[in-house]
Amino acid sequence: MIDLFGLSGKVALVVGGGQGIGAATAHRLSLAGCAVAVADLELERAQAVVAQLHEAGGRAVALQADILESGAGERLIEQSIAGLGGFDILVTIVGAAKFGSVIEVTEAEWDRDQDRNLRYFYFLCQAAARSFIRRKMPGTIVGMASAGGIGAMPFRSAYGAAKAALIHLVRSLSVELGGYGIRINAVAPGLTVTPRTAARMGVDHVQAEIARIPLGRLGTPEDVANVILFYASELSGHVTGTTLVVDGGAIEAPPYDLGPSRAASERNRKALGIDLGPGADHA
Repeated sequence: MIDLFGLSGKVALVVGGGQGIGAATAHRLSLAGCAVAVADLELERAQAVVAQLHEAGGRAVALQADILESGAGERLIEQSIAGLGGFDILVTIVGAAKFGSVIEVTEAEWDRDQDRNLRYFYFLCQAAARSFIRRKMPGTIVGMASAGGIGAMPFRSAYGAAKAALIHLVRSLSVELGGYGIRINAVAPGLTVTPRTAARMGVDHVQAEIARIPLGRLGTPEDVANVILFYASELSGHVTGTTLVVDGGAIEAPPYDLGPSRAASERNRKALGIDLGPGADHA
């Protein structure tokens, strides 16, 4: 079988890999041939994912760290090398938002959103770049941006500002590190169904969001993981400094219910005898 992704024998470190998008990414990378170091704030979550990877025949280790702590990135990279014999790919999923009006947000809450969405990413990239350069190896970094770093993010403006800065940072670092053979890109998901989002979303909220998405459904962790796999692999070997939005087209859509447009599209498909196959119906 052809190694289409060029990942056979590579080692990937997935920070925030214990659930949601991170767990889906660990599974995708393992299936493509990577050994995977799954790092999470909670070791039990990382261990559960690693057990699944082992069961499927993959190589993996579970690591624990609070990535916001100074030096955590260096330690995780060293542990990945010690446990799996290398370090070629960094994927980081960590990020969270504080909900609140600009009128109410405190300085501490602003700092917290910058720390957990931007600051840690900068120094984790620094640690990865130093490791790649010291070992005279090319490397790949994939960061987690957000559609909220491109469009407006009312009531989560500190988060949106941090993600916008991350997107700019990816562009700057791609130029700075490209001469070493290091690629860096980011994925910008829209609303994605993860354990965290599922816990805070009601039925009405879900339906309102679906009504705005041209593809007619919320994103899944696998949707995002597929793009991360592309960025991590040789399929994107000449791609760096970019951010790919994964939101079903929501960022381009008008802020109203697309139901009438979908109904018209369905009528047109039937009139033309077009069958889009299983899974084509909108939610």
